[in-house]
Amino acid sequence: MSDQPGRLWGGRFEGSPAEAFDALNASLPVDQRMWREDIRGSRAHARMLAAQGIIPVEDAQAIDAGLQQVATEMESGQFAFAPGDEDIHTAVERRLTEIAGDAGRRLHTGRSRNDQVITDTLLWLRGRCEEQARSLTALAQALVDQARSHVDTLVPGYTHLQRAQPVRLAHHLLAYAWMLHRDRRRLAFAMESAGESPLGSGALAGSGFPVDRQMTADELGFAGITPNSMDSVGSRDALADYLAFAAQLGVHLSRLGAEFVWWSSEEAGFVVLDDAYASGSSMLPQKKNPDAAELARGKAARLAADLSGLLGLTAGLPLAYNKDLQDDKHFLFDAADTIDLLLPALTGMVATATFREDVMAAAAEQGFLSATDLADYLVREGWPFRRAHEAVGALVRACAARGVALGDASAADLAAAGLDGLELPELTALASVEAKDVPGGTARAQVLAQIDAIEQRMAAW
Repeated sequence: MSDQPGRLWGGRFEGSPAEAFDALNASLPVDQRMWREDIRGSRAHARMLAAQGIIPVEDAQAIDAGLQQVATEMESGQFAFAPGDEDIHTAVERRLTEIAGDAGRRLHTGRSRNDQVITDTLLWLRGRCEEQARSLTALAQALVDQARSHVDTLVPGYTHLQRAQPVRLAHHLLAYAWMLHRDRRRLAFAMESAGESPLGSGALAGSGFPVDRQMTADELGFAGITPNSMDSVGSRDALADYLAFAAQLGVHLSRLGAEFVWWSSEEAGFVVLDDAYASGSSMLPQKKNPDAAELARGKAARLAADLSGLLGLTAGLPLAYNKDLQDDKHFLFDAADTIDLLLPALTGMVATATFREDVMAAAAEQGFLSATDLADYLVREGWPFRRAHEAVGALVRACAARGVALGDASAADLAAAGLDGLELPELTALASVEAKDVPGGTARAQVLAQIDAIEQRMAAW
């Protein structure tokens, strides 16, 4: 007899694995979080086996009762893992066999760990995607709520981190809501990618028993079944699609975090973060650090690395299953856990932030943010745009030399710019934002329409 207690593959081997190999081979510390999915998939498989006459009905009933007992032990924390439990699948089946005897030994009929593992993983991923869809909505709603409260708050808009043109704060915040809308579409695509059941694909060539794959797919909530058994057990595309979502979301959250880091600095002073989303310094008693925003800024690298790691893991693998794929869940779980940390924290940070409207408004009036509006005015008066651009640039140079705003340009300044006798139009931040009365622009009516549009999209999420 084999000296492989509790192992699913011990019959071929005479001795026990080396301790070093056992440690390398085991994945239980990583995949034990999938115990619910493993039990759920196994119960569906057992019911199908009985319905197809592959195992006796009474054995299927014993398996189901045993798996329910395993679930109770897992939930209560009373489940005792054994040394031979190299993964959660082994542990569940080993305990089931202790409870149900030979009936439990029939569970794996027509199934391989290869199709079992990917089925469990996809079930876990689908559940996590559903939870994160709700978290995405909460963050988007926090941004939209702040936007609706600040339709009339003006702030400098930047390019190259240089003040460029005035915008409404609502318009700025909505830019991030639209990013999240695209992230939500990517998440939906990842859920769709995980929508076909691989169960019944066996090790690589399908099952030698008349299994009803559609029956288990229906019970487990899949939309259909995978069409190719080799692709079923060897593909990790659904995980890659999720990690692509996570990486892009990480980039968007990093940009949002960077914005709040800058806005909350004393140099900008545009926003005050709630104490609940900031921390202090162990040495400098005056400090209030925007750590939630900074952590969001930094996590993008980790999420991008998870995507890169999975792609590197799967590149060049021959069909069908290879042990390399055991590491897929390191990247998947890390990314999912990171997103779970980020979304609630940033939602709270955004929802509780206090925007300093007076500081923002003053900054929007400073500098030469209305220069483009003046050039546009000249174009409407018949000037070619390039000539208008050059003249306004010269006027900016003259005013900057004297330390005055465009609206305070003297007759000499105008003459120096080739604008002799020009009667300047209204060059205020409010006039500037209202002039952009086109879809996607900063005019009040357009921003209100944009808020309605994003809320309609979110209602469909």
